[in-house]
Amino acid sequence: MFLLLQGPHGPFFDRLGAVLRAAGAQVWRVGFNAGDEFFWSDPDHFIRHAAPVAEWPDHLDRLIDRLGVTDIVLYGDVRPVHAAARKAAIARDLTLHVFEEGYLRPFWISYERGGSNGHSAIMGISVDEMRAALGGHESDIYRPPAHWGDMRQHKFYGALYHFMLMAANRRYPGFRSHRSISVVQEFRLHLRRLVLTPVFRVSRWARARSIRRGGFPYVLVLLQLEHDASFVAHSPYARMSDFTDEVLQAFARAAPRHHHLVFKAHPLEDGRGRVREAILRRARELGIAARVHVVDGGKLAALLSQARSAITVNSTAAQQALWRGLPVLAMGRAVFDKPGIVSRQTLDDFLRHPERPDARTYRDYRAYLLETSQVPGGFYAARSRAHALRLVVDMMLAPHDPYQALPRGHGTHRQQLQSDS
Repeated sequence: MFLLLQGPHGPFFDRLGAVLRAAGAQVWRVGFNAGDEFFWSDPDHFIRHAAPVAEWPDHLDRLIDRLGVTDIVLYGDVRPVHAAARKAAIARDLTLHVFEEGYLRPFWISYERGGSNGHSAIMGISVDEMRAALGGHESDIYRPPAHWGDMRQHKFYGALYHFMLMAANRRYPGFRSHRSISVVQEFRLHLRRLVLTPVFRVSRWARARSIRRGGFPYVLVLLQLEHDASFVAHSPYARMSDFTDEVLQAFARAAPRHHHLVFKAHPLEDGRGRVREAILRRARELGIAARVHVVDGGKLAALLSQARSAITVNSTAAQQALWRGLPVLAMGRAVFDKPGIVSRQTLDDFLRHPERPDARTYRDYRAYLLETSQVPGGFYAARSRAHALRLVVDMMLAPHDPYQALPRGHGTHRQQLQSDS
């Protein structure tokens, strides 16, 4: 019996539940607010948790006993309601299915059991073990489509979800967002980001173009959302500005004087943390303002193509840098932080003379991910969502998780990717 909790904004969990039911499974969904309820089309198998989050662990225990729950399905595993579910799954030996944005995003999603990011089983798997599981086989995997179209839908569903929280949440008096701002503020930020997308696109294109034509060597700093689960749960920083301050100070102290520093914001950054202002203010204080740039969102490839190296806390965007052979320094717990892949240098030394990843080691690591937990597709656009659902339901119903299945010689879930025509 599958119990689904909170999923990505939009209809992905609803479609997932429908396919699981078609496969013969029993499926229930718990909703914690009107947004969860709006995106679920089976009211007969929907349960409201309208009480405060402090009462959720006891409610979950009762549901597990009453419904005979064997499997719990989550999107991310660190928000309070999901952390409690992860704890219950471990205590009761239930199967915990965890979805996340892809480790090799933007053309994949992640499906794992037991946990994701810093809680992922991959944290304890060495590259040598990955090579053994691959058995010397290198998959001939086609490149993904050039464009899934998920970002526009992601913004739309985010705005719609938070509109429902504002307009129809009376049946959930105990609901409190796990975010640091109010639902009204969240909705306004999502709506602003959606409406002003064309304006932001022109602005960041101009900034990125001036950097690419600047003729200076630069280090690319990959920023994350300050409320991103991986940043919150698996980094040593309380705020993104703590990380950017550390990088700026080291750059002022150690980097060659002709080098520049480019901060690349997350594509969904909405300005709530005022990170851009904090970076530029600190750069002025350190006397390096002319060598520091901030690019708001947008695609990463063009900036990476000319970067000298990349620094991040634990953003999976660093995988794109590693794919291109760029040196990467990770300053938090990251699934790609393996010997031979991520630099072990100090921040100062990395800024002076960054060490490149071992190409063979990263290629083997990437091949292992593609044969196990990375599912081609996305959560938001209809086409990419359908592509993911074709594969992931069979993975959920399989007896072993993706990392266990490969060394046992089971057939992998991988289907060759073809561009839609």
